[in-house]
Amino acid sequence: MKGRQATILLVEDDVREQEIVRRIVDQGATSARLQIVSSGQEALDFLRHEGAYASSKPAPPDLVLLDLNMPGLNGIETLKNIRSYPKTKLLPVIILTTSERESDIIKSYECGANSYITKPVEYEKFIRVIREVDQFWFDVASLPPSVG
Repeated sequence: MKGRQATILLVEDDVREQEIVRRIVDQGATSARLQIVSSGQEALDFLRHEGAYASSKPAPPDLVLLDLNMPGLNGIETLKNIRSYPKTKLLPVIILTTSERESDIIKSYECGANSYITKPVEYEKFIRVIREVDQFWFDVASLPPSVG
């Protein structure tokens, strides 16, 4: 991204997975700032400046990495909510999940996912995925303007 540091919002309920992504970011796989929320509802609150985020009003992310399998609002329900809200309907959302089920892939794209990535098991492959996501979305692609 030209002119400012990009922000990635990771929506992941598994603390171990959160730490893996945080470690990968800390090791320089991306220069983006990482924000982490633990549920679909927390992601919506973050994006809409509601609930715990009503007073802090965090800067909007440039990209969302969204897990599918979460308690409460799952990834598909969260994605539908992101797409239905005017200020986030154009926000790039990548599904980053362990599921390889064809039905999950199809449903994700039907609901407006920009990409679907199965989480690599090997750490080095996971690093490569984050680097490639960063390179494509922040160096190659043109993103819609952030809306706060």
